[in-house]
Amino acid sequence: MKKSVFEQYHVLKNIQSPKDIKRLSRSQLYTLAHELREYIIKVVSENGGHLASNLGVIELTLALHYVFNSPQDKIVWDVGHQSYAHKIITGRKEAFSSLRKFKGISGFPKRAESKHDPFNTGHSSTSISAALGLAVGRELKQKHGKVIAVIGDGALTGGMALEALNHAGHLGKDLIIILNDNNMSIGQNVGALSVSLTELTTTRYYQLFRKTFDGMVRRIPLFGKRLLGYIYRLKRSIKAFLFRANIFADFGFEYVGPVHGHNINLLINMLKNIKNLGKPVVLHITTQKGRGYKFAETDPTLFHGVGAFSIIDGKFEKKETVSFTEAFGQAITALAEKNKNIVAISAAMTHGTGLSAFEKRFPGRFFDVGICEQHAVTFAAGLACQGLKPVVAIYSTFMQRAADQVIHDVAMQNLPVILCLDRAGLAGSDGETHHGVFDIALFRSVPNLTLLAPASMHELFLMLQYALKQRNPVMIRYPRAVCSSELPAFSQKLEQGRGVFVHGQRSKILLAAVGGIMEQALETAYMLNSQGIPVDVYNLRFIKPLDLDYFAEMVKDYSYICFLEDGVIDGGIGRQLTAALRSRSKDLVFDVFGVPDAFIEQGTREELLALCGLDAVSLARKIKKRILPHGHFGVVKEFTSEKAATYGDDEIYGK
Repeated sequence: MKKSVFEQYHVLKNIQSPKDIKRLSRSQLYTLAHELREYIIKVVSENGGHLASNLGVIELTLALHYVFNSPQDKIVWDVGHQSYAHKIITGRKEAFSSLRKFKGISGFPKRAESKHDPFNTGHSSTSISAALGLAVGRELKQKHGKVIAVIGDGALTGGMALEALNHAGHLGKDLIIILNDNNMSIGQNVGALSVSLTELTTTRYYQLFRKTFDGMVRRIPLFGKRLLGYIYRLKRSIKAFLFRANIFADFGFEYVGPVHGHNINLLINMLKNIKNLGKPVVLHITTQKGRGYKFAETDPTLFHGVGAFSIIDGKFEKKETVSFTEAFGQAITALAEKNKNIVAISAAMTHGTGLSAFEKRFPGRFFDVGICEQHAVTFAAGLACQGLKPVVAIYSTFMQRAADQVIHDVAMQNLPVILCLDRAGLAGSDGETHHGVFDIALFRSVPNLTLLAPASMHELFLMLQYALKQRNPVMIRYPRAVCSSELPAFSQKLEQGRGVFVHGQRSKILLAAVGGIMEQALETAYMLNSQGIPVDVYNLRFIKPLDLDYFAEMVKDYSYICFLEDGVIDGGIGRQLTAALRSRSKDLVFDVFGVPDAFIEQGTREELLALCGLDAVSLARKIKKRILPHGHFGVVKEFTSEKAATYGDDEIYGK
């Protein structure tokens, strides 16, 4: 019999569900915490993922499942990138080795994956709203159980979280919020006095006394209610003096903490105390990101979201290539050397958007606004009103949250804000919540907004230069992929609304592609050319505005045009161009290939492109099948590659 990989773990090997957690002694819980860290580090070092945040909440996870009864009690993880330990102890221990892999388990909570995941998360600051909805819904349906939202101090900067706090305090429902403070402590209250007072005020006896005392005072004739108000304000004043972080009390919550978030005994005692308070309560805990792995403790930002790395020395695999993210960071820093009006803005993703070098070089011209995409865009609009050139770098998937600000505060006022959308297209292993496939459809119709898509390092630099000269807002979208520096055509000067040929010219077949999928377009052309089917490739460059008259004249001699884009087909650029061309010519044959009308799972970029039928082999097959009935070419050989062997036709969305 094959030995289980879990035999080396004395406690973890016996954990199959949260019920097993409740049978453990307190000392065994600490052993389990250590083993969970080892297992998570091992899997993430091989698969990549979010490491530092997960290592920081292991004791909290065990305490929650020790005290509460999932799935009857609902635990909502904000963002969800710290739910790995939760996944492991809720029946996904064996499946955890497939974390973030194609057809494997997600790196975020998923309702379809487990009954212990009550709500899908992936974007920040949604947990309190969702948990409040669950709590109110449970009450209306007369169901039993508690609802707990776990939110980090970073996610609490998001406006949606504050809106939810305000509503939850107003409703006064039975809701527990765990504030995981792992970086910017909201109050410097940690100490013996605060812990003692916290333990006292959350006990059942104190709460019973408080309820009885308040009732007695309220019943005093004539001035009982007024006296209770004075007592309440006095208590608030004393608490504000002893506990400087009292914003939650202002929102109507019972505030508890802060307490040590790695002390399992203390956490269990606190959770037991607040479990039956029956009112909105915030438990504020302090934790250390990267806990238990020295390299992640030293640099939690670097180990926030990682690729494969060596556990022994914490080093990552060296790359010979440059990504679009890195190319953007280099370009904007170089341009800022010559233009003092350039300022850069990040929404808590300085490293992820390539702005670390800019921040170091120009600290006074760099602003990290926290997880506040809406604020970032409107803040940039204000800067533009003062004659500055603000560059806002945000992941495409997160820019969705600021769509109103792009329209109302930037485009409507025609302000020269440069919006750089990283991770446009299929973003890889983070899955459906992080793919940037909706930006073209979302923003293509916005007046005054120019939308560009570079295909190379040179082109990205050209587009930034172009954007800096404009008096209107410009959006530049680019993928999470290698940024090519090849092909001289990519360096040609930009002409507004027009693209450039990057392969061939004047055959009968044209592939017109946006920059993020240019590599696949070229590979498809080479594949078809090798079998005697000449194909031209045209880089659109501009998604908006488009010189439609120029494009129609340019393509009038083609028999077949295929539009490729790494965004959703509905509302995309391909549909607009085919509609425009059909009004000019009835003879042209068109196809539009892009991301289908479905939410795409996690996997490598290559796997997902193939899943959507956007890899070169799939595209070549479809194009050949399309053109043969029209008599352009004779029978050609089948296309083969490793990718073709991996994905059958029935697995391709765009077949």
